[in-house]
Amino acid sequence: MTVRIRFFARFRELLGTDIVVAVPKNKGLTDLIKDVASRNKEGYDAIFDEKGAFREFVILMQNGRRLETSDAPEIKVDDGDEIAVFPPVAGG
Repeated sequence: MTVRIRFFARFRELLGTDIVVAVPKNKGLTDLIKDVASRNKEGYDAIFDEKGAFREFVILMQNGRRLETSDAPEIKVDDGDEIAVFPPVAGG
C-alpha cells in the first residue's frame, strides 16, 4: 500500500515534498507523519511538540479534506491517499 505525503512552505524546506511511502495496512495518520518527519529532527520538531502531539498550528488534509489534528491518531490511511501537511497560512 502506498501513500503520498506533501509538506508545504517551511515544512517542505525541511522534509521535502511529494514523498511516496509504502505503509502497512491500518497505519495511523499520526504515526505515518511521525515516521516521515523523523528523518529530519528540525522538521519533526517543527510539526510535533515535546510530547509527540501535533503543534496547534499544523494543518492536515487527507485527500483534499481538512482534518482536526486531535482526530489524527484515530485516522487510518488507505492505499493511494494523499496527505498534506501545512504550517500556519496567512495572507491578505
